Amino acid sequence: MAAKLRADVTLTETEAGGVLLDERAGRYFQLNRTGVLILRTLIDGRSVEQAAGVLAERYPVTADQARTDVESLHRSLTAAGLITE
Repeated sequence: MAAKLRADVTLTETEAGGVLLDERAGRYFQLNRTGVLILRTLIDGRSVEQAAGVLAERYPVTADQARTDVESLHRSLTAAGLITE
């Protein structure tokens, strides 16, 4: 199942990456460029495995490290209530 931004969460991309605004809680979350790439890949309907593949293609990381990084960000965004499945 694809990840989705919660209805009251907005993503604004910046030169350095992006900012997520949780309007419900009034909190901001900052993402670097890699974080935005991962988030965009996930909300575009790709799986964690596919997002890890995209990350490994664009950056000099191993497939295992890319998967670990994607899983970690996915868990963090889910725990913060910013994305849903």
